[in-house]
Amino acid sequence: MQNKYIIILLFTALSQSLFFPVSSHALFSIFGSRYQSVKPVNGEVAIPLKEINDGKAHYYSLNEHDSSIRFFVVKSKDNIFRAAFDACDVCFPEKKGYSQAGDYMICTNCGQKFHSTRINVLKGGCNPAPLMRKIVGNNLVITVSAIRSGILYF
Repeated sequence: MQNKYIIILLFTALSQSLFFPVSSHALFSIFGSRYQSVKPVNGEVAIPLKEINDGKAHYYSLNEHDSSIRFFVVKSKDNIFRAAFDACDVCFPEKKGYSQAGDYMICTNCGQKFHSTRINVLKGGCNPAPLMRKIVGNNLVITVSAIRSGILYF
């Protein structure tokens, strides 16, 4: 009898997820944030290259006052480290950001795909809003002022 209830519960949960999909951000809020908080030093955020060298998107946030400015960094197939706000000019009011599928970043709101090699190249529309960065030694460095410039998205 107990197995019957478990099967019914699983079926109900599965059918609900098909009819009422949950964004990836909602799932992260259940299991903890996907954003790693950064702590600036001398007006800069330094992210060790060895931590972001895997081709996967890594998500960060700068938390100041009552604001959380979110961004991601990814090493694209052409071996360039790229950075963008986890928002775009069009869908930012929904605050859903991007998820990664292989070499693409996908807008979690509208579903448009953007090849990782185009991040920091194209801007406007639903493209991930570019975030200026540079490599200094073994770190990807982003200035706090560059991060703060994206406050309007959040």
